[in-house]
Amino acid sequence: MIPKKAIVLPESFHFALRLIAPVLVIGVATLLLQLLSSLLGAEIIALLYLLPIMVCTVLWGLTPGLIAGFMAFLAFNYLFLPPYYTFMVHRTQDLLTLSVFLVVAVVMSQLIGQARHGLELAHHREWEATRMYEFISAISGQHNIHTVTQFIAHHTQEAFRLERVEVYQDNPRRDESYVYALPEKSEAVRKPDLSIPMMTARTLEGEIRLWLKGELLTKEEQRLLEAFASQGALALERIRLSQGENRAQVLEESDRLKTSLLSSVSHELRSPLAAIKASVSSLRSGAVDWDNAARQDLLATIEEETDHLNLLVGNLLDMSRIEAGALKPQKKWNSIEEIAAGVVTKMRKQLKEHQLELDFHPDLPLVSSDYVMIAQVFTNLISNSVKYAPPHTAITIQGRREGEQVHIKVINQGPHVPEEHLERIFDKFYRVTAADRVTGTGLGLSICKGMIESHGGRIWAANGPRRFEFHFTLPLTLDGSTPRIPQEENGG
Repeated sequence: MIPKKAIVLPESFHFALRLIAPVLVIGVATLLLQLLSSLLGAEIIALLYLLPIMVCTVLWGLTPGLIAGFMAFLAFNYLFLPPYYTFMVHRTQDLLTLSVFLVVAVVMSQLIGQARHGLELAHHREWEATRMYEFISAISGQHNIHTVTQFIAHHTQEAFRLERVEVYQDNPRRDESYVYALPEKSEAVRKPDLSIPMMTARTLEGEIRLWLKGELLTKEEQRLLEAFASQGALALERIRLSQGENRAQVLEESDRLKTSLLSSVSHELRSPLAAIKASVSSLRSGAVDWDNAARQDLLATIEEETDHLNLLVGNLLDMSRIEAGALKPQKKWNSIEEIAAGVVTKMRKQLKEHQLELDFHPDLPLVSSDYVMIAQVFTNLISNSVKYAPPHTAITIQGRREGEQVHIKVINQGPHVPEEHLERIFDKFYRVTAADRVTGTGLGLSICKGMIESHGGRIWAANGPRRFEFHFTLPLTLDGSTPRIPQEENGG
């Protein structure tokens, strides 16, 4: 069914009705008073005439009240003061009564009209304040330009009698524009009846286009619409400035990270490359006849420094994958103890000045994990322990089951870290110790955090009694389910 359109009466009809209505009211009152004139005196009739004058002023305003007072003055003089049916007045007392009546009617109409005008003004102010509060509350917490544009259109449509509203938002700096209309599909093809620019002190943010339903907006509505446009423009500008500030902060942080990365990587690459270069040059030189042991030492140096470079490049690649959100662990059921033992075997040369102990519970279950990632976590944690723990001290790896997760500890005899730094040591490039005292890129622990969290676990650091501890947990479920252990069937 097609909804019926509301009938909107023209403003001229309302104006004519306000002029005719007081005449009719005074006519009805005069008829009633004439029927009761034999029972009432002239003074009482004059007082009773004040009632319809008051009603007309309250209902229709000052002008209808004054018209009602003037009509009552004529009717009272013509019908209720001698000589009857004439506008002449013979007695001084009747002239005084008539004059007082006219003055009282006019003054009362003005007072009531002013009170009615003040009440209407208060209602208009309340309406404006309520609409403005709702509008500002809706757009103040928004951080998307398109969402703010839609809110402006919706609140404008609700506040005013409109056939259609369009909010045009423009961004000349980025050559972008966006238009939101209510209703979205409309048969209106004529030009908008009213366009209000959304202007700030800096630039033109757009405009609000209105198609009215026949009536012009009142002064109060016009003022509210301009306030909508002004506040909407400020909200759009605020979002643009916030986005620009965020982009500037991101660029500044990116530049800072790039500088830190280049500084740390260049320093970290220089040492192994120098060692490899020196070893290769020595082997190729014919000036010295190297014996077999010396040759093996040089080859071992090349191998160790190559492994160091491989670890460095691997950390850089892992960090880039973590930041890009492309780190997806390939989970399978693995033994954490076997992963740790494999890492210890590969790092035996780095651990030659430390004693590494594995302390895993014999009934530790399999863990759903990515073998390569968890191995990288152990590698980075052990490398960090080797850097900071004094030579000839123990590094212990413990593993225990705690409920539905496995809790792993990597313990070293290194110095305590101040409490305010414990959370930040997993941030990129964050170094508690000066870089000239301990080498490294500052990425290892950050990579550990990304890999453990990609498994649904948690990693943290803590100070123990005369030792330093790394902790991480891994859940014992794979996609929400525990492993099924197949049972052997008995032959029959």
